[in-house]
Amino acid sequence: VFDQKVIDGKFLEKQQIDKVRNFCIIAHIDHGKSTLADRMLEMTDTIDKLDKSSAQVLDTLQVERERGITVIAQTASMLYEHETAEGKKDDYLLNLIDTPGHVDFSY
Repeated sequence: VFDQKVIDGKFLEKQQIDKVRNFCIIAHIDHGKSTLADRMLEMTDTIDKLDKSSAQVLDTLQVERERGITVIAQTASMLYEHETAEGKKDDYLLNLIDTPGHVDFSY
């Protein structure tokens, strides 16, 4: 169980470990990793809907914006409300890592 945290103005008191998902998007260059990350941020209402000019939210370096590539890995946390077949609603904490297209796994 986590202590109290704030994400997007919401307090997560006693977030249950079984309701936390940690994942990483890994793929070769130009296969839509940052686009997928953007859509996930939109679908969880972490960010507003994007227009084409503000795509790749997690790419913050100037070189990333200029060249349209991810140079360094970025992280984001999102809250996702899942409704079960029985109508019960559960809040999940999604922790995302968006990686560059050329990932070095030798570290």
